[in-house]
Amino acid sequence: MLSGVARTPGRWRAKAPGGGARTRFRLGLGARPFPSGVEERRTAGGVCGGVRCGVRTQVRRARPAIARVWPRSPESTAERVVRRLRPRQPRATSRETCRGSGAPVFGPALRRAGPMAPQRRGAPKAHEGSGAAERRRPSSVKGTRAPREVWSKWLRAAVLGTCATLAALLLWGSLRGDEVGTEVLAHRSEVLSGRFMEVPCSEDYNSHRRFEGCSPTRCGRGVSDTVITRDEALRIRSIAEKGLALGGSGGGASILDLHSGALSAGKHFVNLYRYFGDKIENIFSEEDFQLYRDVRQKVQLAVARAFGISASALHLTKPTFFSRINSTAARTAHDEYWHAHVDKATYGSFDYTSLLYLSDYLEDFGGGRFVFMEEGANRTVEPRAGRVSFFTSGSENLHRVEKVRWGTRYAITIAFTCNPDQGIADPAFT
Repeated sequence: MLSGVARTPGRWRAKAPGGGARTRFRLGLGARPFPSGVEERRTAGGVCGGVRCGVRTQVRRARPAIARVWPRSPESTAERVVRRLRPRQPRATSRETCRGSGAPVFGPALRRAGPMAPQRRGAPKAHEGSGAAERRRPSSVKGTRAPREVWSKWLRAAVLGTCATLAALLLWGSLRGDEVGTEVLAHRSEVLSGRFMEVPCSEDYNSHRRFEGCSPTRCGRGVSDTVITRDEALRIRSIAEKGLALGGSGGGASILDLHSGALSAGKHFVNLYRYFGDKIENIFSEEDFQLYRDVRQKVQLAVARAFGISASALHLTKPTFFSRINSTAARTAHDEYWHAHVDKATYGSFDYTSLLYLSDYLEDFGGGRFVFMEEGANRTVEPRAGRVSFFTSGSENLHRVEKVRWGTRYAITIAFTCNPDQGIADPAFT
């Protein structure tokens, strides 16, 4: 029981029996105490359930009610330190209101609800990527965002399109870069019975022994598609394929010489006849070697006729060989076929050079055109199966072969000399 109650304006003050600590509390109208552990602070009038409502009333947990206030028992210093170190319970604020009135709820309803947790003002924030956040955004924000998204998509598409176009142009330039400043001497679509272009002879032949009626006095270059038939070209290509299947360079260029037996094998060369011995008879046939001799004779007659010399004055010389070129990266100096060179300077025995193409440009391979290099404009020959290209071997016909970009290019180089001492015989099947 209370030992005494003193009334002061706006506040009741009571003492617990035994002179314990004082407890302060507020009363509503009629001096009725609030439930145990609850203290009220009001700011205006209005009544709801025996208390003022229609006003903003703040309720917070307070000290125990008067009926439960007893004299404090003495506590030791250690207990007092432990009590002070304990975390304080958070003060709860109720925003529950009377139904239909908007006033705070007190009394039994508050006790049934139990301890009240603090509540946020307004609706909780949703994640940026959630649908709720999108629904809460003002329509004006959505309206401004839509054009930005469209503009961003168009910008990305434009950038990607530009990059693709630049990549295509660079690829096209790399594939067609050799055509800049060039003239085509023979298109692959043409069927030429004979095209000849005369050029001034160089002085390269003066440093070599000259043979009257044979050594070049009329220099130039020519192309013909009627010397060797397409069928003959494909048949002789099969000889190259069978022989090169036995070896092949690790780089992009492989050769097969039926005269000396030289065959590319990795980074080196092997002698075809020594290495395979009697197995050669199971690879080649007498008909293959006879076809090879017939083709060589036809090419020799065409060269003699073009330069106005006797065919009997020409002698087959070395190296005469099949070549197979693809786009594989070079591994040795022998694989680097694309460098410009002069045949007479490279092989002193050469007086006249001829090439018989065994595959088609832009059908069997890309790149790989034969280029005569001149000041002002280069002239190219586009290979086609059965086409024969021939020229004098001096520096008046500086030339090179374009890099093969894709596919496989087959050809046979047949060289002639005017010096009988440097001549070689046709290969024989043994």
